[in-house]
Amino acid sequence: MKKRPSSIVVILAIINLSIPWISFSQSESLGIFESQDDIGKVNKPGSATHDAKKQEYTIKGSGANMWFDHDEFHFVWKRMRGDFILTTRAQFVGEGVEQHRKIGWMVRSSLDSDSAHVNAAVHGDGLTSLQFRRSKSGITEEVKSSLKGADVIQLERNGDTYTMSVARFGDAFVKQQVSDLTLGDEVYAGLYVCSHSKDVIEKAVFSDVQITVPARKDFVPYEDYIGSNLEILDIESGNREIIYHSPESIQAPNWTPDGKALIYNSRGRLYRFDLAKKMPVVIDTGFATSNNNDHVLSFGGKMIGISNHSKEDQNKSIIYTLPVRGGTPKRVTSKGPSYLHGWSPDGKFLIYTGERNGEFDLYKISAEGGEEIRLTTAKGLDDGPEYSPDGKYIYFNSARGGTMQIWRMKPDGSDQQQMTSDEYNNWFPHISPNGRWIVFLSFSKEVSPSDHPFYKQVYLRLMSIEADRPRVIAYVYGGQGTINVPSWSPDSRKVAFVSNTDNR
Repeated sequence: MKKRPSSIVVILAIINLSIPWISFSQSESLGIFESQDDIGKVNKPGSATHDAKKQEYTIKGSGANMWFDHDEFHFVWKRMRGDFILTTRAQFVGEGVEQHRKIGWMVRSSLDSDSAHVNAAVHGDGLTSLQFRRSKSGITEEVKSSLKGADVIQLERNGDTYTMSVARFGDAFVKQQVSDLTLGDEVYAGLYVCSHSKDVIEKAVFSDVQITVPARKDFVPYEDYIGSNLEILDIESGNREIIYHSPESIQAPNWTPDGKALIYNSRGRLYRFDLAKKMPVVIDTGFATSNNNDHVLSFGGKMIGISNHSKEDQNKSIIYTLPVRGGTPKRVTSKGPSYLHGWSPDGKFLIYTGERNGEFDLYKISAEGGEEIRLTTAKGLDDGPEYSPDGKYIYFNSARGGTMQIWRMKPDGSDQQQMTSDEYNNWFPHISPNGRWIVFLSFSKEVSPSDHPFYKQVYLRLMSIEADRPRVIAYVYGGQGTINVPSWSPDSRKVAFVSNTDNR
């Protein structure tokens, strides 16, 4: 299914919104967490610090063990209700003393040492397991993972079901689950370190720490929306930085060629987000106030193409162009729906997805308008076309083989070649400005190949232009609007994207 008008599209005229920074911090020194405590009778007190610039936590903890009917460890926590997803990258500092030292996520009914709880644990020897105590003073149980040495740790609560998802950074998640674990509505959720030796302090660093509140179970797609994080990802290190949070739905950031700003859409309007000032300003798009998340900058950065819905076209998406700083849009496509995805490096052509007679195919048109040229004819959804920086290929995604995979073709539509073939549904290939890398969005096989919905657990994956094995560079709660448009920094070192969390 091709994207429908976003929430934003429904509002045809709004005032200029200056969306404020929403701080996650309850305590300036502990970032997103409320407090920290030593749980149980530890011999050596633990501690935690938060580096706001790096957005990482360093935690020190002792404690004899977390097992049997009681626990001893250091805990950095936040009280939470309802469902949530806890995600981090984590590693010990130093070789350590005890192979059973532990780090990970913990969810507890209370701060008592014998509290019912569940935790996703990575041990010093690499053992990774889901451990839990079903009742106060009960005996701890364990489900071991087949994966050892995980450094990405996720713990998800869905009612009374808890799912541990772990990975070595770059790989897909491996999952374990426990059901019917009643810890109460309000719980203590957070990060921990246990040295497994009462006279030893162990230290660990936790980066890319995310507490995500997913969409409510009664959420109605394309009618209900949750909050958004605007993030920047370093592709070499995998480190993520949240640079802005909005309680609104923001989608599809473009990175301007001068490196100074991101352009995204929200509530039908386009915004320019100044990376130095960390503030968005609305772009004047004239009558076009129902824009969806298909907007593309010209390679020179002076023009922007938009996909706008208007009453005159039965609310179908029509492509326009205008100066990047704002102005009166010039209509390019006569037919709709047409969803813009790419601009040729020489500035002469736009490429887009068009629905014609119930079939979604890829089309090319002069940037000045005129007759459209059909590039694909295969049955099944073709989408997300984008030129390589050298202009030699158009990359796109297609469900013609049963799953959504990445393809490429020459600019005239010839020589169509499949670039990925795996179990995921892969969308929106974006080529780095240096022509070396492709970043794209991957949904699980549980999602229909022809759909790219909001609010799913997805991967951002990276592969070389030679189409080697893709690797995960970000574990994201998002989907629609996360990375629909070209999002590379001019130096090809970073990408911008959107993740989501509810504002409860």
